[in-house]
Amino acid sequence: MQKLNLSQSLSQKLSPQQIQFIKLLQVPTAELDSRIEEELEINPALEEGKDEPEQTQEEDFGDSSEEERNRDDQDLNLDGYLDDDYGGYKMQGDGNYNSDDDDREIPISSQSSLHEQLISQLSYLKLDERQKIIGQQLVGSIENDGYIRRDLEAIINDLAFSQNIETDIDEMEEILRKIQNFDPAGIAARNLQECLTLQLERKEHPDDPVVMHALLIVQDCFEEFTKKHYSKIQKRLDLDEEQIKDAVNLITKLNPKPGGTSDGLVRTQYIIPDFILSNVGGKMEISLNSRNAPELRISRSYAEMFDAYDKSDKKDKKLKDTVSFVKQKLDSAKWFIDAIKQRQNTLLRTMEAILTYQKEFFIDGDETNLRPMILKDIAERIDMDISTVSRVANSKAIQTEFGVYPLKYFFSEGIATDSGEDVSNREVKFVLQGMVDAEDKKRPLSDDKLVKMLNKRGYNIARRTVAKYREQLQIPVARLRKEL
Repeated sequence: MQKLNLSQSLSQKLSPQQIQFIKLLQVPTAELDSRIEEELEINPALEEGKDEPEQTQEEDFGDSSEEERNRDDQDLNLDGYLDDDYGGYKMQGDGNYNSDDDDREIPISSQSSLHEQLISQLSYLKLDERQKIIGQQLVGSIENDGYIRRDLEAIINDLAFSQNIETDIDEMEEILRKIQNFDPAGIAARNLQECLTLQLERKEHPDDPVVMHALLIVQDCFEEFTKKHYSKIQKRLDLDEEQIKDAVNLITKLNPKPGGTSDGLVRTQYIIPDFILSNVGGKMEISLNSRNAPELRISRSYAEMFDAYDKSDKKDKKLKDTVSFVKQKLDSAKWFIDAIKQRQNTLLRTMEAILTYQKEFFIDGDETNLRPMILKDIAERIDMDISTVSRVANSKAIQTEFGVYPLKYFFSEGIATDSGEDVSNREVKFVLQGMVDAEDKKRPLSDDKLVKMLNKRGYNIARRTVAKYREQLQIPVARLRKEL
């Protein structure tokens, strides 16, 4: 038997304005311009520029001519306004356009990409149309770091299905070998061993004993080389210690990622700081990047349009629908402006709390002065949710006298010391890096030795934590740090 029951429940829903704010909060400065441009394009009730003080109707029309008043009356006619074309964002014809804004564009490398350079080199080979398609398929399979990791059999299948071209491994290997002669050296290798071999084979003096020894090590003792078992290599190849050392030095100077560092293959990336820290007479002052504080206002013509409807006796359905649309656009514009202002306020409050918490670091930029700090510490200081602080810290950066730092840099866990104080794990990492840099590379320090050395300095740290920090610092294990 079915029964109907009544029950009460509480649920929390985010308002459209809250959703707008959350989305804007996590947008970095570099993307804020495009987000505002997008809003300006879809909402004609939103304009760029300072908000003008409101004038009374008498002030508005008191000194105007008859012709101007007639034009204003025509502007109040809402029929057909939906067909108006609105100017784009910062057009040169607009009064708000500033030629200095051009300088704020993010510069991007104009050089050709890796794929374009390789296709250009492919065109110089004497290939028939069928072979060109195979070559293009191989070039298209090269990843950003310069390697082909896709199995050749799979590429053969791709050619059969997508290009209706039948080929075999021998032909693929032949064309691949030609591509592997392209610049940069080592391109189109299928693994690190082949990449190093290709570079050594293209050395200016291939008969040089050092080059020949390096080739022998890469081709015949690659596994021993990666594990730095130099004594085994020496015994197997019957080379003395000096010959091994010269050959290994040559190999380590080769490029393990030929596609990632060659000229013109990488876009230059620029970090645009969201905050600027200035030291004015010993006083730290935080300011927002000007791009974080755009001047936006409500379109006066749209506001007058809505006021005119309130005073009008026209109540036909078409006019109601039109003004309903106007009201929706006005509300949306107000919400957006409020969200931008709230974003600015939240960014500043959060950064000021971080500045206060990490004041010693911002005075001299010494990493060892960083205090342990988690999101909760800042959230409690500004009386906001941890998720809000997380959104501010994400993809944001600050410009200081010592460089540009992402906000995430200042958040770290604490490590207990013998004195009972907590220090930032960044300080421990800094000390750990110094120990590794100063070690005897012929007898590198094991993790156990590093733990004992850190404990002697007063840092209560476990071996697994040292291993974790070492990996985060991209420091190999002791065996792989060994040098001849």
